[in-house]
Parts: sequence; structure tokens; C-alpha cells
Amino acid sequence: MDRRSLGRSGLDVTPVGFGTFKLGRNEGMKYPDGYELPSDEEASLVLNGVLDLGLNILDTAPAYGCSEERIGSFVSKRRSDYVLCTKAGEQWVKDGPCYDFSPSAIRASLEGSLERLQVDHVDILLIHSDGRDLEHQADGLLPRLLQALRDEGKTRLIGFSGKTPEGITAAIDWSDVVMLEYNYQEQGMEESIRRAADQGVGVLVKKGLGSGHLDAARALEFLLRDAPVKDAISSTIIGSRSLEQMTRNVALADELLG
Repeated sequence: MDRRSLGRSGLDVTPVGFGTFKLGRNEGMKYPDGYELPSDEEASLVLNGVLDLGLNILDTAPAYGCSEERIGSFVSKRRSDYVLCTKAGEQWVKDGPCYDFSPSAIRASLEGSLERLQVDHVDILLIHSDGRDLEHQADGLLPRLLQALRDEGKTRLIGFSGKTPEGITAAIDWSDVVMLEYNYQEQGMEESIRRAADQGVGVLVKKGLGSGHLDAARALEFLLRDAPVKDAISSTIIGSRSLEQMTRNVALADELLG
């Protein structure tokens, strides 16, 4: 699979990346059907398998249950094979999501992620917004903190995983990367995608398959072939607990990309 520039960052990523939510969490999710978490052996097979398929971006977060620990346990020795993206601001606890966007919490979150991932830095650190996108950026504290963490070498790139076009637009001014929802049913971020690409900011698409509610083939056809902003998208993050399903997705993506 050919790679695309991640904005002006200097990193290249595959048009399809792997989201690790289903490897670590099966509570409080938006997928249409419930599922059992994979065993350690199964999780290792999937993580190593998607890297063997050629995908080079792994997306995780503290809010994804034991996802970070499993990446650290099973593929940290293959660190040079992938671009590693994690987030801060949301944790998953026994009673559900817990949000804390204070500078001390964001810094502590990243330190915890580094320990679980068994690395000394990540490639991308994103704020994991709860939907109050503009509020979290209003006083400039979070952007400045992320810039400081980047300067300290704890992350190569910084950015924002948001839920509103207004929030993404604000984040473009200080981010290296933005993550946003976009699929054939939800196209409200189209202008944000164009604006980010025009300013050299990398664009990662989340929920490209609508959290499992959309037809996977049609969704990939839209994102990789038919979308008006397809060339402005750096990578679409797709999650699965099945290596067979990811193998089919990658084969289709390769076919669509020619």
C-alpha cells in the first residue's frame, strides 16, 4: 500500500490505519453488536498481522481499556514499523468515561501512556475531546502544553481529536494533526478537511465505517475513491478484532487505490 504525507509533518502514513479500541474495551461503545475481548494470543495475532499487511499507523488511547498495554506487550519491539498515535483527556474507569483536561492531568496521562506502550515517545498526541471543542482551546493552555510536550521530545506531533467543525477549525491553527469523523452519511467535516489540508495539517478520519453501522465496502469506496476530499485525507482509521476482516479491508483498499 502506497503511503501519503501526514500534512507537513514529514511522516508518511498508509491510507488505512488500524484502530485498537476493540482490542481493549467492550463497554460503553457505539458498535451495533456486543463482543468479547480477544485473548492475549488473539490480540497479538491481530496487531502483528495488521503490521504484516503493511499498515503503518496504530491508533489508541487511555480510554480504550487495555489497548495501550497490549500494544506495548505485543508490538513494542516492532516500534520502527508503525506511527503511534494516542490521546489524552479521557480515561475509561469502572463507571464509564472520566474527563480531565487540566495541564497536570494531560501530562500525567501521557506519562502513563508511555509506560503502558513501553516507549519513550509517541508519534502523535491528540486531545481526546468530550465535545466541548472550543472550550478546551479557548484559553490556549492545552495548545501550549502540547507544544511543550512536543518540545520535550515526548511526542513528535500534536493535535486534536474533535467532534465539531468549529473545534477542528480552531485546532488547525496550532495542530500538526487533526482527527475527525467523516463517512458517506456524515459529511459535515468536509470543509474542515479541506482547510486542514490547505494549511499542511494532517487529517486522520475516525468512524469512517460509522462504528460498524455502515456497509464496510461502500464506506471504503466512498473514502478512498468517491469522496470529494479523498486526496486531503492522510489516513482512515479502521478498527477490528478480526485479522481476517482487516485482511479483506486492506485487499479492498488496495483495489480501490489501484
